[in-house]
Amino acid sequence: MFFCNFARKFANMKKKTYIKGFFAVVTVLAVTRLIWPEVAGQGNVEKGEAIPCPHQAKASIFFHSDGSLVKNRIYSVPTFKNTFPDMNDVQMEAAVKNGVSPVKNRQDAEKRMKELVYIGANPYFHVDRLNNSVPYLVPNASILLQDIGSAFFDSLQIKDIPLHKIIVTSVLRTKEDIDKLRSRNFNATENSCHLYGTTFDLCYNRYITVEDPEGPRRRAVRNDTLKWVLSEVLRDFRQQNRCYIKYEVKQGCFHITVR
Repeated sequence: MFFCNFARKFANMKKKTYIKGFFAVVTVLAVTRLIWPEVAGQGNVEKGEAIPCPHQAKASIFFHSDGSLVKNRIYSVPTFKNTFPDMNDVQMEAAVKNGVSPVKNRQDAEKRMKELVYIGANPYFHVDRLNNSVPYLVPNASILLQDIGSAFFDSLQIKDIPLHKIIVTSVLRTKEDIDKLRSRNFNATENSCHLYGTTFDLCYNRYITVEDPEGPRRRAVRNDTLKWVLSEVLRDFRQQNRCYIKYEVKQGCFHITVR
């Protein structure tokens, strides 16, 4: 009822009264701007200074003021061994806590789709031919892998490096896979983090170039350069307490377990 009465009064307002009110508001705003120029984002005009408006948008970290792309440097990490030191006992504790009970074989894995997620073709990563594991992870580990791949793309983009996919070389290992490995390699551990679906390996000396098969070839990028960029991305995820990471020299991979 109040708003209806207000609307009627506003509609019946005389034109002269409206104009007087309008000019009164403009006058107040003009005086305010003269007394407090910082309100309008202006500083001392005589000195040529400018005081930024509190609501003015900050400069983008991705683009210069002229719209050109900011090219970020590649820093890598101090040392791979010290940056990614998480040994098997640390990762095993997280695997047991966050993973599934060990899977017997491939048939058992396919029956446990309520606990595991299939990982396959993906825009951000490539799954290598798996001889000793199956492409399944617990949901949190699958999300972690997806986020790492996406962040790697972003990092390549802002460093002006052609896009490349990371390569997953090992995922969930069944008890049957572990037995086969141990028959060929006595040093292979019987209680692997890979048994719990929380762990995956990312190759650091091979990558898949993203390019149009029918288009021009992308410029070549050294694997070491891509490894440096990937190490920066992985360090960030580890510092965010999203995963444990071990730098594996003999296997040529980053051994990663979700937290």
